[in-house]
Amino acid sequence: MLKRKLFKITSFKKLLLVAAIFAIGAGFGHLYLKKNTSYVGLSPNKAFISEIYDKIKENYWDSISDEDLLKVFSQALGTKELKTKDQLLPEIKDAKIATTAAGLVLANLRPAGRSGLYTQKNEQTLKNIVENIDPQKDLYKDLGLAKGASESAVSEAYQKKSSELEKKNTSEAKEELKKIAYAKDTLTIKDTKQRYDQKGVEPTIFSKIISSSVLYVQFKKFSPTSLDEFVKAFEAYQDNSALTSLVFDLRGNIGGAIDASAYFLGHFIGKNQYAFDFYKKGGYLPFKTPTDKLPSVTKFKQVVMLVDNNTQSSAELMAVTFKKYHVGVVLGVPTKGWGTVERVFPLDNQINKDEKYSIFLVHSITLRDDNQPIEGRGVEPDINITDSNWQQQLFSYFRNQQLSDAIKQVIQN
Repeated sequence: MLKRKLFKITSFKKLLLVAAIFAIGAGFGHLYLKKNTSYVGLSPNKAFISEIYDKIKENYWDSISDEDLLKVFSQALGTKELKTKDQLLPEIKDAKIATTAAGLVLANLRPAGRSGLYTQKNEQTLKNIVENIDPQKDLYKDLGLAKGASESAVSEAYQKKSSELEKKNTSEAKEELKKIAYAKDTLTIKDTKQRYDQKGVEPTIFSKIISSSVLYVQFKKFSPTSLDEFVKAFEAYQDNSALTSLVFDLRGNIGGAIDASAYFLGHFIGKNQYAFDFYKKGGYLPFKTPTDKLPSVTKFKQVVMLVDNNTQSSAELMAVTFKKYHVGVVLGVPTKGWGTVERVFPLDNQINKDEKYSIFLVHSITLRDDNQPIEGRGVEPDINITDSNWQQQLFSYFRNQQLSDAIKQVIQN
């Protein structure tokens, strides 16, 4: 079990204020720190490496010693084992060595492959992922239309193309049907069409009634628009008194916007509830929910959250809190076990006038309901669908055959 030590919540709130942009799998933000003057007099290469060394020491999630960090640098440089930071700097002879060494060091910090040296292109790619923008995708083109086509044109194009594809009983045709159905769903709803037309932002939440009393909500990933989408999705069914059960599908949810998770959870469990922790350097950074219960959400008395081994990061934290507060039943298989929180830290010292580097660093890890790290373990569902009697277990929990049948159909599909 991890040793418990609490950080002051006030200092963490200050940290959140500057964490304005969120990354896939974890929250990240440009942390604008006061310029450090300790690098004056060093060559650009040495100042670059020295700042990266210091930022790792200060911000990395684990309390890494100088001895251990120098060992990683020694391996990256292919030199004899370094004993002090002063021994490190003479090894940095040129910009290529500096960037290669920095990239290798960051990539080899635990968990391996999560941290890295970022270029401006890397940051833009990350920003697009965070905002759910795919520059390579054109939903209008998928339907054979010009960008900005009207909703009616989208519906007509979908009907024509789907009719043609339904005649072909091939796996390719089925995949194409999914693709154009997604394009149609995105481009025939006013809000989602407007976001896509203006910035290329795709929706993250989809909903539909799958049985007379069961609402199905699919949450694909966390993005800056997700909270607004979430509220609107539920409010659309607020006056439907027949809907009493909810299937909240987080299968395949890759996370993102992890700092925003507490806002979503507040709509389920209420304001000022202790939601989850970040763990860093032997201490705990507690999150409380800042939002009230949402009546259009809490009207559902029977809730099932679906997870799979591609449910990760922020979505895993939601599953943890669902279990802790008994919001409903978490059903599926163990989640992915992606339990790191990363942030982009800008560098004051640069070595290439044509490039601006930053470091993408794991600064915290997330925890399960048993206080163990999510990383490498995942979150165990309440009911595992690999059990032969999972349907009986689900029925025993709610005694609702209509809900059990609806979930079986969702899983089969």
